[in-house]
Amino acid sequence: MASERAKELAAKQKAEAKAAKLAKKNSDDPKDWGTVRQLRESYTMVVQANPAWRWLLVASVAGPIVLGFVIGWLTGPWLYGIVLGVLLGITVFLFVLGRLVKLAAYKRYEGQPGQAQVALMMLTGGRKPKWSYTAAIAANREGDSIHRVIGPGGLILIGDGNPARLAPMMNAERRRHEQLLYDVTVQTMLAGDAEGEIPVPKLAHAIEKLPKSLNETQIVELGNRIKALDAMRGRAPVPKGPMPSLKGVHKAVRGR
Repeated sequence: MASERAKELAAKQKAEAKAAKLAKKNSDDPKDWGTVRQLRESYTMVVQANPAWRWLLVASVAGPIVLGFVIGWLTGPWLYGIVLGVLLGITVFLFVLGRLVKLAAYKRYEGQPGQAQVALMMLTGGRKPKWSYTAAIAANREGDSIHRVIGPGGLILIGDGNPARLAPMMNAERRRHEQLLYDVTVQTMLAGDAEGEIPVPKLAHAIEKLPKSLNETQIVELGNRIKALDAMRGRAPVPKGPMPSLKGVHKAVRGR
């Protein structure tokens, strides 16, 4: 009897493991993807944005291999040169792919509601991100929204949309945050291409360049206080239209 139960348990565990493996294979969650699928998704995104970029990727691999062969042929065993060229080609390919993924993401969501989110996703990538963000803490029916970023540079409110419509929203959000976070300076930025605005492709860099005003402990404490602020009000409606999603490309974006 015990033997039958053991067989049933083993069969059940085997079936569950098989189902889990199949679910992981078909998953849309990047955490479940292997390196090959990560690269495939990144390459597809790049080629869709600009088909001509595929030749740049080919050149990034072929160039170092040819160079390695020439160096090996001139200075020593050509096989060593090819091996060196292949390793260098892979490194250059991953670097170029990461850069092109960023450009493709910006191009894909240019002019769409929530486009600044693309830059914020790249800002918070990596295994131990120093920055965190909350999308659309305030929004209107026209698709204008305000995102909140917390990190070493402090607390920053990012206006994403029409400056005229955003102005009263930004003022209201700044006052609301300053009332609770009285000892924290609330900074504001506008994402866009007009004068006084920061282009979306440069937004993450601009945030990272802010003078450091908070250490890790202060960032955690600020995050907890922010939760109390958010609990006092309902979530803002998410603007209609496609919101940026960079599933599967974070590793390439961060050069990993």
